[in-house]
Amino acid sequence: MAKKIDEWLVVDGYNVIGTTTNLKWTSGNLEQARTTLIQDLSEYQAITGRRVILVFDAHNTPGGQMTEIREKVEVIYTQKEETADEYIEQFVRRNKNPHRNIFVATSDFLEQRMVFGQGAYRISSRELVQDIHTAKQRLSQKLDKKEQVSPKNTLGDLLSIDLKKKFEKWRRKK
Repeated sequence: MAKKIDEWLVVDGYNVIGTTTNLKWTSGNLEQARTTLIQDLSEYQAITGRRVILVFDAHNTPGGQMTEIREKVEVIYTQKEETADEYIEQFVRRNKNPHRNIFVATSDFLEQRMVFGQGAYRISSRELVQDIHTAKQRLSQKLDKKEQVSPKNTLGDLLSIDLKKKFEKWRRKK
């Protein structure tokens, strides 16, 4: 049996926030933009099954690298004097594996070329935003169809009449 290929998505957070026209990410409040991006990526992760790693530049902030899990998304703030691009390149190098596809979301052309050269797949920030939007739409449509088809779906609805009678006899011990 073939081993399932894991899919990881590494996101250059500020690059996605900065290149999108999505108003809820570019509201001027950077903390709110980060929070909203994390929420959207958390939903995207749940829908697609891809593991999401979100990287933010913190190279101008004193202190070491910080990693936290927020809404099941791994959020990494780089260490002092390290850019998100540098971190992502090292991350891809450390984690590439024949049983894993790593996707890197950034619109930085040089970064795209660097990670592609290391075996990762590259997608632009705009493509990621579109993928998130499309995944949410598909999920919404799927849920709407499910509600329309059968709001109540029980095992008994799937059994034949003969089988239902047989089970009823067993239940009543007749």
